[in-house]
Amino acid sequence: MTTNQGDLADLSRFIFRAPNWYASVGFSLLIAALTGIAAFDSRYVLEDAWQGVFFIGIPTVAASVLTPWVDRRLDGQLTPNRASLLALFCELVTVAVMTVAGVVAILTPLGQQFVFDALLVALASVFAVRLLVVMAVSRKSLLVAAVPASIQTLAAALLLFVYSGTMTYLEIGGPIFRSYLSRPERAPEALSIVVPQDFLLLGVMCLLYGGAAWLFVVIIDTPWKRGLGVSVLDFVRGFIGHIAEGTRELEDFFEQLGEEAIVPVTVLSFRRIEDGVEKARFVLPMIHPGPMGEIGGGNLPARVAASSEGMAFPPHATAGHDFNLVTEREVDAVVEAATRAHERIEYATTASESVRTRDGEVSILGQAFGDDALLVATYAPAFADDIEYAVGLSAAAEARTTGLDDVMLVDAHNSNDGLDGEDLGHVTPGSRRSFSMIQAAGEAGRRLAAAEQGPVRLGVAWDRTRWTPQEGIGPLGVRVACVEVGDQRTAYVLVDGNNMEPGLRDRLVDAVLAEADVELVEVMTTDTHIVNTVKADNQVGAALPHDELESLVTDLVSDALADLEPVEAGMAVERAEVTVFGNDRTETLASHANAMISMGGALAAAFILVVVAVSVLIFFVA
Repeated sequence: MTTNQGDLADLSRFIFRAPNWYASVGFSLLIAALTGIAAFDSRYVLEDAWQGVFFIGIPTVAASVLTPWVDRRLDGQLTPNRASLLALFCELVTVAVMTVAGVVAILTPLGQQFVFDALLVALASVFAVRLLVVMAVSRKSLLVAAVPASIQTLAAALLLFVYSGTMTYLEIGGPIFRSYLSRPERAPEALSIVVPQDFLLLGVMCLLYGGAAWLFVVIIDTPWKRGLGVSVLDFVRGFIGHIAEGTRELEDFFEQLGEEAIVPVTVLSFRRIEDGVEKARFVLPMIHPGPMGEIGGGNLPARVAASSEGMAFPPHATAGHDFNLVTEREVDAVVEAATRAHERIEYATTASESVRTRDGEVSILGQAFGDDALLVATYAPAFADDIEYAVGLSAAAEARTTGLDDVMLVDAHNSNDGLDGEDLGHVTPGSRRSFSMIQAAGEAGRRLAAAEQGPVRLGVAWDRTRWTPQEGIGPLGVRVACVEVGDQRTAYVLVDGNNMEPGLRDRLVDAVLAEADVELVEVMTTDTHIVNTVKADNQVGAALPHDELESLVTDLVSDALADLEPVEAGMAVERAEVTVFGNDRTETLASHANAMISMGGALAAAFILVVVAVSVLIFFVA
């Protein structure tokens, strides 16, 4: 991936799951109680805690309960979990502002009035924050979004009105009405400074802050609509839904960007001669398993493996992020194409010995099965990331010019130095690396087409491993297939991860050659992106002991050799019509998102300074 794409993928570090609404509410009440103990000074600690819960916690609870109910009736999408988390965040904002104001009031002669003015600023800020989130999540207009967004501020203002004695300034209502809306005797003495004009001031500030939030969105949104034809609010809504509750809303956004594409899906199957049962299946769709987590095709390898009768080997194809599937639903089309290809395979009982060709930095391990061939390309020990779709098609076509029928060209994806630097190893058309791959693939095709063939035996082994996606290993673990033709044995090792730490591939290859009875070895990764819900470059070997992985791989190769038995093999290719991100769309999205993040912070800071300055002016005038 490019630097921009890496920065976009690195947003995965923010991924978390929103707690249940009752957990957020409970925590908000605890924070309110502790704040009450620190802020109020009554005779009893429990009374201070209760006042904190009442005056700080009640607005949060009201927002948690009422916001999703109101928002849903306005055709919004805020769930109780999201609404409660938002209310808790806004409570923390209020507490933080009040804490700073209290410290300033103690250290300066500003006094209690300054603390109350800060409270008005906090309540207006809460309204602005909630307005932004509601507009993003529920995708509503400013006026409609203002209704659920105002609940927390209105609830706090109502409590201030009732318990500050503001009613005594107004000549409305009767005794019963006043008894419910005027209770200053039950409130802290500090609230006695509140007057009716303060609520008018709060309304003006909410209009000011809400308008600033709307203008901020308009400025940020304009480049997205011009460059991509979509709204940044759609992206924010999808991202919030994904990180907070694991929803598929982000896929809806990607679907708006998508383009139709036709991709080859190649299947290499091995079945036992004795009973015709499939022993192993290599499946290679020319798409990229991204963008992150289980969004789009992020979990493609596991889905492909689940559809295979024999042990599945879904290595990485020669395709970059432009060929990310926009939704997980698109995986169904890929799996169906793989099934169709498998059904029309014609098996052969012979295979060639494997060969290795080199050109420049690239090395290709190739082996023919009947009239078809498996080619595995690596740039190790140099660093490389994704190989462009066009480069892979050209290299496979070059190999077929030698007389081969179908060619499965795998990107081993096994040596990269992360997301640092300008050149992240992307193999693009026209580059020196792309021509090296094409020439090496052509040479491998010529040698395989002319090679003698003999009976083939296959052995497989698999270990789910104890490692998790957080440690860089997906659910397929480590899989090994060993192919024996004549006196030669070749080991194909597949790790369910996203690329490898520099040098690890060479270490694994050397260990297998030293400890197992094989002549050639290649180590591949699936490029699964479910490991990237932690960070964008969670490569194999970054978070697990290399010596333990080495020991596991050598043991699995030994197990696979012990499992050798006569098989027949065959390959077929089908095409799948899918919706992918599209040419240059990933880069455009990444550049827009990164610009929004880098410039949005500065723009937000500028807006905050302006509205605070205007707020100070309003306070002086008032």
